[in-house]
Amino acid sequence: MSFQKPRESGARKLLQSGIIFSAINFLIGLGNLAFQSVMGHLLTKGGQYSHANSAINAFTPLLALPPQVAMIAVTHYIAHFHALGDTARLQALLGGCRKFLLHLTIFGSVLAILVAKPLSLFFHYSTSLLLVTLLYTLMALWASFATALCQGLAWFNRLALIGFLVMLLKVTGGYFATLRWPAPETFVLASTFALLANLILLYWRKDLSLTGGQAPASPWNHEFTLYLTISAAVVVGNYCFSLSDLLVMQRYFSDTSGGDAYTAVERLAIALPTTVSPLLSVLFTNRSVEHTADALRAQMKLIGLYAAGLCSGAVALFVLRHPCLALLHKDTPEAAGMISHLAVAMVFVGLLQAMGTWALASRWSRISLLYGALSLAYTTLLLMLGQTPAALLHTMPLATGGAFLILFTVWFGAMRRHKPVA
Repeated sequence: MSFQKPRESGARKLLQSGIIFSAINFLIGLGNLAFQSVMGHLLTKGGQYSHANSAINAFTPLLALPPQVAMIAVTHYIAHFHALGDTARLQALLGGCRKFLLHLTIFGSVLAILVAKPLSLFFHYSTSLLLVTLLYTLMALWASFATALCQGLAWFNRLALIGFLVMLLKVTGGYFATLRWPAPETFVLASTFALLANLILLYWRKDLSLTGGQAPASPWNHEFTLYLTISAAVVVGNYCFSLSDLLVMQRYFSDTSGGDAYTAVERLAIALPTTVSPLLSVLFTNRSVEHTADALRAQMKLIGLYAAGLCSGAVALFVLRHPCLALLHKDTPEAAGMISHLAVAMVFVGLLQAMGTWALASRWSRISLLYGALSLAYTTLLLMLGQTPAALLHTMPLATGGAFLILFTVWFGAMRRHKPVA
């Protein structure tokens, strides 16, 4: 089966894709909240809850950063040729990218094995938790390939289905396994098992098969190398702005009661940008190939919908903070007092990610590099000042707000200079 010729994109199709994908992702988010609830109720010993979360949600992405850079770049180029309807070049590129990503995933797996031990010592992970986290990382690296293919080919419904199945396996596996063995390692293993849902992509393997005798084409050229560089800046930026605080917590106060309280609030707050992040996936795929005035209007509507979702979610989280924390078995005055700080910080993080995504899809290298540099400065500041929960909470909104003002000023100037084509 060959690729279907893509239909012309328009404002309605773009918004429809974003809204449907976000709606399904909202259900996935509820399932992940249920997973957090199971963890909060079963991991009751001091530090267990924070250790499990930081291992799955912060340490694993840190080990997987290099392959993630390539995934973003490959997604961009797959989307470009898919939107042009250039079937021959698309199939040749897919063949070349499969080989490239295979080699890169092997390299990333070896690199993760080499750096896992020194990083685990720095962030105070036990040997057993390190081993299961490394296994989860290796599985996640291979699952990322499926995500890159689905997003690049605009298979958002299939991507949502995979995410939904991952969530179901994680919740059910985590619950039944941890009833028998309540430990952070068990939850990491349950998350590893859930990643097997990505194998459903094999059902559509014919859609990915090469036809017409096209030989695999190497993606490597000067343009691709440059795009890898700015992709690295944006991927590192996304990680540092959204997850580096968990590693700071893990290093300084994960074994305290404040560590578990902070982790619970952080998981609720990070849900703000995560829930609406599918809109950015749709935006990235569309912006990678569409720069017309009509497309720009649709993309700005998508950005507006994204920002509205962030802000309304922050208000809802603050109003419903006690029932949300009770669901995680962490409804304490200490945790409730953290909500406002982290919610504000994550709204800024979400807006920063939107501008970083826009810059990357538009190939605005200077803004992408600035985004990455600001994220590294932000992480450094957290490591220097965030040695207690109170210090970390007061630093994050100020730091993310400052980074937003800087990046927005530069981004807005670039928007005024780059006129859309007719």
